[in-house]
Amino acid sequence: MIKGMEGVTLFSGNPKQLADFYGKTVGVKMTFEAELGGGDDLFGFEIKGGANLYITSHSRVKGKNSQPERMMVNWEVDDIEKETARLKKARVKLVADIYHIQDYGYIATFEDPDGNYFQLVKTKA
Repeated sequence: MIKGMEGVTLFSGNPKQLADFYGKTVGVKMTFEAELGGGDDLFGFEIKGGANLYITSHSRVKGKNSQPERMMVNWEVDDIEKETARLKKARVKLVADIYHIQDYGYIATFEDPDGNYFQLVKTKA
């Protein structure tokens, strides 16, 4: 029986750069760094009330993601206008500006340094 989602792992050719982006630019709190067997670094972001995010390397992952629409991480925010403006000011590539989905809320889509898309989400109360 599935009890919940523990985490999502993003693999990268440059996990330190990607972890720094999510920690310093996006503003997700990094909660640990570890070394895996073989000398690979693992960066962890424990998200209160949600699945954790892990970033590490993978021998078959190189360069930018060629299909960034395939999977996206959604970050729930209190103020989507403020957070979207902050990321735009930080020159994070905007893919889709804030738009509304009826009975759900508001979404803005951005691209990380590896070419993965991620979204800021403000769900309706």
